[in-house]
Amino acid sequence: MATYIGLLQYTDQGIRNVKETTRRAAAANEAAVKLGAKFTEFFWTLGQYDLVAVAEAPDDETMTAVMLKLASLGNVKTQTMRAFRSTEMEAVLRKAA
Repeated sequence: MATYIGLLQYTDQGIRNVKETTRRAAAANEAAVKLGAKFTEFFWTLGQYDLVAVAEAPDDETMTAVMLKLASLGNVKTQTMRAFRSTEMEAVLRKAA
């Protein structure tokens, strides 16, 4: 499974209903599992982003579907990045050589 980092910011709707944020995170994970992915961690953060999510999915298309579904609910805006562990990066570097 590939790893993804999601940077999330509350929308106006999301901040108005912030008391539901942990329940929304659990619901997001349930939805992700139905699509074949899963969130492994959620971190509520200070600064530019309100949450950082770590997820696993079999491919970019699945992760894109998960994040589109999450964003379509109107509580967060998302920015998603593919993340590589050191062993995965070593394999990338071997291909680049």
